[in-house]
Amino acid sequence: MFNATTRGVSPATTYTSNALILSGLVSSKLKKRFEEFVLAGVKPFADAGVTPNMVTFLGLLVSFASAWCYYNWVSSPLLLPAAGLLILLSGLFDAVDGVIARITNKVTAFGGFFDSVSDRYADAIVLTGVTLGGLCNPIAGFAALIGSLMVSYTRSRAEAAGMAMAGVGLAERAERMIILATMTFIAIWWLDALNYGIILLAILSHLTVIQRAQHFRRNAK
Repeated sequence: MFNATTRGVSPATTYTSNALILSGLVSSKLKKRFEEFVLAGVKPFADAGVTPNMVTFLGLLVSFASAWCYYNWVSSPLLLPAAGLLILLSGLFDAVDGVIARITNKVTAFGGFFDSVSDRYADAIVLTGVTLGGLCNPIAGFAALIGSLMVSYTRSRAEAAGMAMAGVGLAERAERMIILATMTFIAIWWLDALNYGIILLAILSHLTVIQRAQHFRRNAK
């Protein structure tokens, strides 16, 4: 199932570069810098009435489109690079919705809840698309899915107890997106790259859970 096939899609190097730039900007470690970078670009959309929840929902739809591309990758050599680009676009929307919320003073409890739930669905559907598309070992895909959800759960559970968890651990959502997008572009020429990428995601996700558990234990009162 994981035999490499050659794909003649030349723009992959550009796509990979974009992955490192765009997805990295979504990381909580670079959140403030990213917001300053995109503020001028998103303000006209905010002024036109685009709401944070609209952007959140659009990002979720883009994630479903990415999952569809992974699931149907055998039907066209263009679907793998498309899946990677859609991951980056989803990550961009995931960051922009927060920027719009802040500049329009529409930061709400429901907006944060909707954004968090949408992110979980997005992560789950994309990893499911990769796994059901036969692009990785099913056990590795299942482990990566559980790890991804647990990384998010440990943060929400810690923050519910009053402890900040942003930036703690090796693989926050942005880092996981970078890995998946990058390995997707490499898979254009070496299909097994995605399988190894999912294995790496599984390992890093669970290590992040352990790191967050240790952080909470050290700092909990």
